Amino acid sequence: MIASTSQRAKIFGIEIDRYTLTEAVSLLHQWMQEGERRCRYVVTPNLDHAVQFQTNEALREAYDGASLVLADGWPLVTASRLFKDPLPERVAGSDVVPEVFRVAQTKGQPCTVFLLGAASGVAEIAAKNIQQRWPTVKVVGTYSPPLGFESDQVELSQIRELVNNCNPDVLVVGFGAPKQELFLKQHADQLSAGVAIAAGATIDFFAGRQRRAPVWVQRMRMEWSHRLLTNPRRLTGRYAKNAMALPQLLLREHRHRTAEC
Repeated sequence: MIASTSQRAKIFGIEIDRYTLTEAVSLLHQWMQEGERRCRYVVTPNLDHAVQFQTNEALREAYDGASLVLADGWPLVTASRLFKDPLPERVAGSDVVPEVFRVAQTKGQPCTVFLLGAASGVAEIAAKNIQQRWPTVKVVGTYSPPLGFESDQVELSQIRELVNNCNPDVLVVGFGAPKQELFLKQHADQLSAGVAIAAGATIDFFAGRQRRAPVWVQRMRMEWSHRLLTNPRRLTGRYAKNAMALPQLLLREHRHRTAEC
């Protein structure tokens, strides 16, 4: 049973489950062990997602359809505490997936996985690394869709067929936001998988194509700086935009909560 979680917190318009990493992974394992395959999907909002959420109706609908919403970003956790609606901790997608595997390995519980996303060849490397680290975890399929797949019905049908033929316990989707969330909203009810996790760069992390910040940097809540330094071309513009948007989000949140009082 899950140790605790009452209602969701709401920050920047996003309803987020009050789960710790341990509680979230325990719940995912419960879903994976259910006999009936009903693909529940998980989203992990960070500040960039929160900024997009304000103007992207399709992303909001995708979040509404998610079975589990976890805060992958200290700005969201900090803001929830600032406004007295606290989340217990940051629960990053790149922590959830390996913890699911670790728990399966510790319990000696078989766990099948499909890796969907990342650049061509990356998921295959990730699969080898996963199976070496967690022998009870079996990667039963990988696929890297071509650019523009989300508008190609033939390609989308092929993706569903590949996943369903493998019937994995865990579907890891690494398209980046909001593409991965929109994909799951549109196709989860046609997918045979225990759970699906919108996991961003997690496949790249498993493959060693990207490196996570050292644990001490994560504990200082500075993982964003490590990512920026290691990938400045892709992230500088995004982080600058989000930094400018954060004060506006905080002010809007303050006004909204004041109006409710």
